[in-house]
Amino acid sequence: MDGKMMTEERNQEELRQEEFLKKAAEAVEKISESHGHKKMKSCVVTFGCQMNARDSEKLRGILLAAGFEDTEEEEEADFIIYNTCTVRENADQHVYGRLGRLTGLKKKNPELIVGLCGCMMQEPEIVKKIRRSYPVVDLIFGTHNLFTFPELLSRILTEKKRVIELWEGTDEIIENLPIKRKYAFKSGVNIMFGCNNFCSYCIVPYVRGRERSRRPEDILDEIRRLAEDGVKEIMLLGQNVNSYGKNLETPMSFASLLKQVADIEGIERIRFMTSHPKDLSDELIEAFNYSDKICRHLHLPVQSGSTEILQKMNRHYTREDYLTLVKKIRAAVPDISLTTDLIVGFPGETEEDAQATVSLVREVGYDSAFTFIYSKRTGTPAAKMENQIPEDVVHARFDRLLSAVKETGEKASSRFTGRTMDVLVEEKNKMDGYVTGRTSHNLTVHLPGCENDIGKLVPVRLTDCRGFYYFGERV
Repeated sequence: MDGKMMTEERNQEELRQEEFLKKAAEAVEKISESHGHKKMKSCVVTFGCQMNARDSEKLRGILLAAGFEDTEEEEEADFIIYNTCTVRENADQHVYGRLGRLTGLKKKNPELIVGLCGCMMQEPEIVKKIRRSYPVVDLIFGTHNLFTFPELLSRILTEKKRVIELWEGTDEIIENLPIKRKYAFKSGVNIMFGCNNFCSYCIVPYVRGRERSRRPEDILDEIRRLAEDGVKEIMLLGQNVNSYGKNLETPMSFASLLKQVADIEGIERIRFMTSHPKDLSDELIEAFNYSDKICRHLHLPVQSGSTEILQKMNRHYTREDYLTLVKKIRAAVPDISLTTDLIVGFPGETEEDAQATVSLVREVGYDSAFTFIYSKRTGTPAAKMENQIPEDVVHARFDRLLSAVKETGEKASSRFTGRTMDVLVEEKNKMDGYVTGRTSHNLTVHLPGCENDIGKLVPVRLTDCRGFYYFGERV
């Protein structure tokens, strides 16, 4: 299918969803009138990653366009939707626990509508369990058909019966859905969806589907509109941004897209995640020096320091490959902040493998790391592997790794003491007279200020390093 036909089909679907949104708005107005013109309220609860957070902004935007009023209090809501994550088992259990609580809320308010969407809903066994055991849930849909939410919302409001609509996959990318951003001054921007890597422990390719890149002109147009709306910082989002553009009609590299984003007037900072080490190119490393707008922070998940475990994980690089890449990055961008993801207790992990991960942490000297205990996900190759590690052994290894991450992180972060850096103020601090923001290196900084500083770039001298964060003085 050529680009013109795809655009025409996409525009037809956009128009179709706009019509359903109007019908949903009419239904909301009627319900509101029947309750003495009381405004209907909606609550969107997000579990999981930045991709889910961005999806939730689309859900909020659609609900607001339909006439709902946004609330963070579930007790106040007439419509509650959980945008779920299924990367780890505890995320699933958390959702089940919350659904049990909603049963009580629905007894108090029988007209309450409860919806579930997101990655967890792409697992057939989970959906079967919810259909059977959680009658409180009225609406279920997944990651592939999120753009049909206006249609599903219209149906649930007018048909007054359970709606379950799940797709196994999709090639469609629908633009121009209403969005309600969480922050006025920063925004995530999806550049691609899905993943082709099939790491043996990861459920994401099965629930998010194959890689689909958005057209660069659509991405750049969205960012220009955000800049005009006062957004200063952009986070480019994808399961593996380094493979962006490979499936476009006219392929382009992520580095090329990054440079074009940097050329947009009004945008002052650009971040991106997540980067797979196997696809991180020399062109992308060089792109860090193309513009000061590109933040000096790279999240580069390694997962393990053992080549044998990396092979079992299907990561497509060795320990030595990863360390060579780190050296290359630091040679090009000497003061870059490196962060990573680490998994402890992967099936077959020996004490030697665990020590290799600790030694890699010390050798790289990460600024910080997200550390996880391996979570067995049904449907992944790793779930069927022998030599699952006993819980007590995993926790002992996890504690040792945390200690190493803390030690190296505090040392790495302290190297900025005394330097003056621009801090983008993000929120008021709990301490009176202080606000909190981040540097280009993704360091958290607490500094004197007030609510009027939120969204501003403020020069700050970093005076007091407290491990993974700083106190600073305004310059």
